[in-house]
Amino acid sequence: MEFSPSKLNTFLFFKLPSAFWSGVRVKAISEQQCVVTVKHRWFNQNPFNSMYFAVQAMAAELTTGALVMMQIKKSGKKISMLVANNKGNFTKKATGRITFTCNDGHLITQAISQTIATGEGQTFWMKSIGVNEKGEQVSELDFEWSIRVK
Repeated sequence: MEFSPSKLNTFLFFKLPSAFWSGVRVKAISEQQCVVTVKHRWFNQNPFNSMYFAVQAMAAELTTGALVMMQIKKSGKKISMLVANNKGNFTKKATGRITFTCNDGHLITQAISQTIATGEGQTFWMKSIGVNEKGEQVSELDFEWSIRVK
């Protein structure tokens, strides 16, 4: 699969339909950064008239997971990936369009090299920060990824 926003959004439709129907969309991806947006609307709201935390988590996880998938494909090896742990901090009501950004692409290359060299699984943490249209941080989610050569 080519790693472009349109290809990743098609992937969402077929492989992660709950994220797609919640409005999660990839806007940009490079080797170092992934940007995903989601707009607060009736379908993805909580009883407090803001975005449900799980929708924010889906968007945030996608920013990290897409970077991991891209680096695994670039390695040319069969490597499994799994979220081993996650933690989140929600600081403001998420309303309007929320943009999640992960800038941790540099962490993946070293872990992939290590798992290929040793055959042992590797773990690493990646951070995604969500901001509203005013640029105010609404959430910060961290994901611990585990990778291993198959």
